[in-house]
Amino acid sequence: MKITITGRKCSPRDSFKEHAEKKLAKIERFFGPDIEAKVTVTVEKSSQNVEITVNNSGMVFRAEERAQNMNEALDKCVDTLIRQIRKNKTRVEKKLKNKSIDSAFEDEADIPEEIEYELVRHKSVLLKPQSVEEAILQMNLVGHQFYLFLNEEHGDVNVVYKRSDGGYGLLTPEIE
Repeated sequence: MKITITGRKCSPRDSFKEHAEKKLAKIERFFGPDIEAKVTVTVEKSSQNVEITVNNSGMVFRAEERAQNMNEALDKCVDTLIRQIRKNKTRVEKKLKNKSIDSAFEDEADIPEEIEYELVRHKSVLLKPQSVEEAILQMNLVGHQFYLFLNEEHGDVNVVYKRSDGGYGLLTPEIE
């Protein structure tokens, strides 16, 4: 497993890095050694934020938790990731085409598997070239959490979205 640990407004100690490697070994047993994990630690005034993004052959799992110290936030993040993986066990198996993932779940308590997704609405969207700022304005005007648009700068289809921290995000396509 390739682990990248980044600190924002801080420099994670070696003890945290060792703790992260030990905890992320739990995630590695689901997918094998070929996965990548990015851990970002942010220190704020009253708490510390840990974000973990696990990438395995195009499948991305992400968790973000906040706590009084880094290790506690890391533990919560890993627990959240394991919950996500267990909840979507069937889909993960189909994607990986590897039934050996069952062995990773043997010692885990039974969690009901998620049912199939039900598509209840299909909507066509007219894409017109816009700047990112125009797209954010349009998103706010229609009262949505995200907005799909054609980026006038590159000609790519992009998505702007509202983040839980109050800011905005931009999704741009990247082909593997």
